[in-house]
Amino acid sequence: MKKYTVSAKDSDNQGKWVLVDAEGMILGRLASTIAARLRGKDNPMFTPHADTGDAVVVINAEKIVLTGRKLEQKRYYRHSGFTGGLKEITAGKLMEKRPEDLIRFAVRGMLPKNRLGRKLFGKLKVYAGGEHPHEAQTPEPMKV
Repeated sequence: MKKYTVSAKDSDNQGKWVLVDAEGMILGRLASTIAARLRGKDNPMFTPHADTGDAVVVINAEKIVLTGRKLEQKRYYRHSGFTGGLKEITAGKLMEKRPEDLIRFAVRGMLPKNRLGRKLFGKLKVYAGGEHPHEAQTPEPMKV
């Protein structure tokens, strides 16, 4: 009798929803846990080329913690495409303006840089406060 490895397909994914409370969590540690959950690394049917992960809802992004002097020293860059169009913002100012983007940028950097990564990133929902509009999906709390 032949034994073979089962390769999961996107259609095999049940796709649960999980809720993460980011209050008091360290940014990098939280982001790596979220990226692994989006990717489906904890799933026994994990297949590198398929979406076997869960959808993740993050609340209280404004209460995330950055260690050391990252609030003053860490910088995020973007470019308009025009000459001299390089813009930068520190993590502290980004935390004041759009705290959800800190988590989004950290998680996006930990996902694959291809079509699958973009699809997985679409399953991440981040909210600054404690409220979210995904009650209908009944997300179960995730221990981090």
